[in-house]
Amino acid sequence: MPHTAAVVTVSDRSAAGERPDSSGPIAVAALRAAGFACEDALVVPDGADSVERALQALAAGGARVIVTTGGTGVGPRDQTPEGTLRVIDRELPGIGEELRRRGVSEKPAAMLSRGVAGIAARSLIVNLPGSTAAVRSGMPVILAVAGHVIDQLDGGDH
Repeated sequence: MPHTAAVVTVSDRSAAGERPDSSGPIAVAALRAAGFACEDALVVPDGADSVERALQALAAGGARVIVTTGGTGVGPRDQTPEGTLRVIDRELPGIGEELRRRGVSEKPAAMLSRGVAGIAARSLIVNLPGSTAAVRSGMPVILAVAGHVIDQLDGGDH
């Protein structure tokens, strides 16, 4: 049976139905192509509280990999990292560093992303920016380590 993954799109406009979610489906497709069972993206409004609630529910529901898109910038409502930090037990800073490193080579503003990554119980949680380009370039980074993280969380050897 494949591992379960989940995607959370964090966007006030998408949550209000004012704009379609364009980044979440890209992350979902990448996870499915990698063999994960993944429902369509959950869309929540910006803000630390909504992110925290969504991540807690998905982790409690057994999702082994949870990817967020959006809310990682410097805008007043960009609070995805703050909500994520409330949920994770251990940070994995190397993932965020690599995502920013790769992103800057494509677009200098990628260095403004404040996305974090970490472990919440048995789940790997990673924040991606909301742009479709950032999700396309970020998903291979996540997928390159997701299996190893799950194996380690399940007690596998190094």
